[in-house]
Amino acid sequence: MNEQAGPLFHLTEKVVVLTGASSGLGRRFARVLHGVGANLVIAARRADRLEELAAELTGDNPSAGRVATVAIDVTGPDAAGQLVAAAVSDFGGVDVVVNNAGISRVLPAVDDTRSGFSDELSINLIAPYEIGRAAARWMIENDRPGSIVNVGSVMGLVGGGRLRAAGYSASKGGLHSLTRELASQWARKRIRVNALAPGWFASEMTDEMFDSDAGRGYIEANTPMGRPGQPHELDGALLFLASDASTYVTGQVLAVDGGWTAI
Repeated sequence: MNEQAGPLFHLTEKVVVLTGASSGLGRRFARVLHGVGANLVIAARRADRLEELAAELTGDNPSAGRVATVAIDVTGPDAAGQLVAAAVSDFGGVDVVVNNAGISRVLPAVDDTRSGFSDELSINLIAPYEIGRAAARWMIENDRPGSIVNVGSVMGLVGGGRLRAAGYSASKGGLHSLTRELASQWARKRIRVNALAPGWFASEMTDEMFDSDAGRGYIEANTPMGRPGQPHELDGALLFLASDASTYVTGQVLAVDGGWTAI
């Protein structure tokens, strides 16, 4: 049994498309996926950061998978097609998509604007839909099983309360519902669709909370474990959903939140 457990989580020669790879959780995800053998297509808007990350990954572990970079705005009209085309051109196909790109705006709903709210939906919900559809279409046409992992949030499961992030919460809640719907549509095509819902982890998006005593105090007081998550504490959940360790799991939202949604 132990001999079989390790390979279950490996992605050797699998092709993974990862968005939002240039910073924060995405940068960590790239290291984790590459470390278990995946060939990576890493995507973000900042080309210089992508090239730096690609050099770091291949330099640290040249015997692991290969890395291709795509500097792109995921909300662009043909971004989804370009990402799948890059995976096919560089590595012969696509096996896994990790929809990680996202933004968050914190302000009272009464002070929000229609355009600001729409921007969050465009990046956090519509882009994953389009990228997932493009990947699934290729998988179905080529009779190739796959896994799509949407990065949601605990704020798509419970209200943010004092955090005041209506657009973010709406987009992540929608992403969770979309995950279940696409999972049911594509299950018989051997395409699994699941979501990862992180709690509080330090990243560019959460800098404001982590940089203030009040913010950290709020996280610690409201998390049953009494602390935010450490970067490595998402690794196992990500690999579980992306790899063959979860071949009978689809349509699920996996919260990794120190108990935030348990109370």
